[in-house]
Amino acid sequence: ADLRGAVLRGADLRGAVLSGAVLSGAVLSGADLRDAILMYADLSGADLRDADLRGAVLRGAVLRGAVLSGADLSGAVLSGLDLRKTDLSGADLRYADLSGADLRDADLSDADLRDADLIGAYLRGVDIEGVKS
Repeated sequence: ADLRGAVLRGADLRGAVLSGAVLSGAVLSGADLRDAILMYADLSGADLRDADLRGAVLRGAVLRGAVLSGADLSGAVLSGLDLRKTDLSGADLRYADLSGADLRDADLSDADLRDADLIGAYLRGVDIEGVKS
C-alpha cells in the first residue's frame, strides 16, 4: 500500500498488517499500532510522536529520520533496523529488541531502555542524556 504522506493522526491500527507499506512522511502521531506488523515498511521521515507501538514487529522496516519522541515501543521488534538520525527522545523502549540496529546520531535522550536488547547495536554519536537503563 502506498500511504506516503498520509495523515493518520490518532488512527486505530491495532494489529494491522502493513508489511511492505510505503508510509514515508506519513503523520501517525498518537496512532495505536499495538501488535501491528510493519515488516519491511518504509517509515522514513514519518511522524510517530506519542504513537503506541507496543509489541509491534518492524523487522526490516526503514525508520531513518522518523520522529518517535514519546512513542511507546516497549516489547517492539526493531532488530537490525536503520534508525540513523531518528528522534527517540522520551520513548519507552523497555524490553524492545534493538539488537544489531543502526542508531548512529539518534536522539535517545530521556528514553527508557531498561531491559532492552542492544547487543550489536551501532551507537556512535547517540544522544543518551537522561536515558533510563
